[in-house]
Order: sequence, then C-alpha cells, then structure tokens
Amino acid sequence: MVSGALTSLGYVAVVATVGLLASEMLGSDLWAGLPAAAATIGTALVAAPLALFSKRRGRRRAIGAGYLVAALGALLLIFAGQQGMFWLLILAMPLFGFGRASSLQARFAAADLAEEQHRARAIALVVWVGTVGAVAGPPLARWANRLGVDAGMGNWVSPAFVGLAGAAGAALVVSRWLRPDPLEYAGGVDPSVPFESPLRNVSNAWSAVWPNPNARLALVAMAVSQMAMVAVMTMTPLYMKDHGQAELSTLVISVHVFGMFGLSPLVGRWADRFGRILSLGFGATILGLGTLAAVIAGYVPGLVFIGLFMLGLGWSFALIAGSALLTESLPVSERVSAQGLADVSMSALGAVAALSSGFVKELVGFHWLANFATIAAFLMVVAAASVSRRQPETVV
Repeated sequence: MVSGALTSLGYVAVVATVGLLASEMLGSDLWAGLPAAAATIGTALVAAPLALFSKRRGRRRAIGAGYLVAALGALLLIFAGQQGMFWLLILAMPLFGFGRASSLQARFAAADLAEEQHRARAIALVVWVGTVGAVAGPPLARWANRLGVDAGMGNWVSPAFVGLAGAAGAALVVSRWLRPDPLEYAGGVDPSVPFESPLRNVSNAWSAVWPNPNARLALVAMAVSQMAMVAVMTMTPLYMKDHGQAELSTLVISVHVFGMFGLSPLVGRWADRFGRILSLGFGATILGLGTLAAVIAGYVPGLVFIGLFMLGLGWSFALIAGSALLTESLPVSERVSAQGLADVSMSALGAVAALSSGFVKELVGFHWLANFATIAAFLMVVAAASVSRRQPETVV
C-alpha cells in the first residue's frame, strides 16, 4: 500500500505533464500523445514477463524490479527533456512504464490471500491508497516545474524528479517490507515453471481466458475501460490549453485521478455486495456519462471537472470488479498468467489510445475522441448484460 502511494505520486506527476513537455519540444500537439503511448507500450511489453517472474520467484522480486527500471527511465527522461532530445524521451518512457506494470500487478498481491467474499475490497484497498500520491502528483508536478524553471531547467522537465523519487522509494519499500511474499505464502510460486517467450506466455493465457465467459468479460472490461480513459485523459490538458486553461489542467487531472482511486473502498464493497458483473455494467455506464459530459463541456471548466471525475470512477469499477472476477473465474494454476494478460491488454490498448489521441484531436476534434469512448462504454454495458443473463451471479 505504501509503495502504491509512492509510485502513483511519481507516475501521475509525469503523465500529467509529459504531453505538455512534448508539445514544448516539438511546437505542435500532433505527436504530444506519443510519450504517454511509449510509457504504456513499456507497461504492455513487461506485464507478461513480470507475471512469469512472479510465478517463479514471487511478487516481491518481480514488483521491485519493475520499480527500479522505472527509476532509471525517470533519469533518462530528465536528461532528454533538458537536452531537447525527443527521441531519447521516447526511449525513456517505456522504461518509466515498467513502474506502472509493477503497480498494476501489486493489486493482485492483495488478491493472493483474500477470501472470495472480500476479494474486491482487498484489491480496492491497494488501489485506494494510491489516492494520496495520485491526487498530490499533478499539483506537485506544477510546483516542481516552477522550481525547475526558476533554476534554469526547461519548461515541464523537472516534474520527472517526482517520478524518480516515487519509483525509487517504491522499490525500496517493496524489497524491504513485502514479507512474507504474498504469492509464495498462498502457494502460487513454482520455481520449476519453464521460461517462455512473452508471446507464448500471452498465447497460453489467452487460451485459458477466452473460453470462460466471466474471465473474458473481466478482461475486455478492464482493457476497453483503460483505452477509453487514456484517450480522453491524455488530450484533456491540451484541450484545456486550447481554451487558455493550461495551468488549470493539472487540477482537472487531480480530480480525475481522485475518481480513479479515491472511492475505491466503496467500489470494492459494492462489487462484493452486488456482484462483479453488475458492477462492471454500472461502471461502464458512469464512464459513458463522463465522456458525454466532456463532449458538451465546451468552454465550461466545471463540466470538464465533472466529466473527468466520472471517467475515473467508471475506470475504477472496471479495474476492481474486473480484477476480482478474473481472479476467481480461473484455477490457481492459470491465474497469474491471466492476470499478466489482463495487464498486457490494458496497456496495449492504452498505448494505442494515447498514440492515436493526438491525431484524432488534430483531425476531427476532442469531442470525437470522447464520442468514441462513449460508444466503447455502451458496448461494455451490453456485454455485461449478456453475460449476466446467461450466467446469473451469486452475490454476498
């Protein structure tokens, strides 16, 4: 939980400002989504190997290694931003994205030992504690930027120092205090598991997940929610800059991130009480309403705050209920690989969303970007209703 607060503090501080840094470096918004896309690509590439590493050596070593690589990425990001080397910035961001992969897999450490009737709220507690860092991240990034500019650094470079401190601190906390190892204690560590290529590992996990309707719904809900959330969130600071509200955008991202994490304990209790599938449909509805609010916001900052909050809350339902549903829908021997596949899918679609969001905004406008997210949310509601009709859930 402590490592989650630290890494979310650093990750959000960087993600909230890296688009602005890219825009400053290039003089255009067209490729401003590329750094965030590069980070999510890094997260996607390492998610399956981290899951395999966890199966062989436990959660502590795998999660800690991801945080250490993220700290290295933050160092490179600082150097690239200060030297104006956009190509190095793009190379640094995938390494920084390793920290996000570790933080995603940390929620499954909570699921390793949780009782089934309390699994969603256990996951939610690990998600929720990131609120402290995540809400403070954007204002801290703005403060760090002002200090950096006053010290002679480039605009929007110094927030990467927050990312460096968060990743390094999280690595220290996990390596020192995540004992006993949750997955080892639960009997899920097997050093004899053979090493496989990431593609083979993903393929095997996919074969286990896809025939199972509940596991398939959980995977799709988490991945599509991530795609919709990333696309809209990535372009919101630039959308607000177009309206002369660049400084205010960091506060909007804070509200959005509070929606993602701040109500997680209530979301977990809801999912335990009313069922995972109903929660996924409810969350998709909230997400869709949030994107609609973003579409009609226009020049009214208040609606942007409301829309981005709802976008984050809908994502929270998908992550918590989807993680619990995926974990309990598969046997122990297949869970860790499936969890890795979920993180691969989330990160891959998030990368596509981040990469394409700048082009969509430039070509057809921010409102169409939000419209696509609304359509995706509606399809998730339909999918959850379909699975619920075929397999009614027993709830606690």
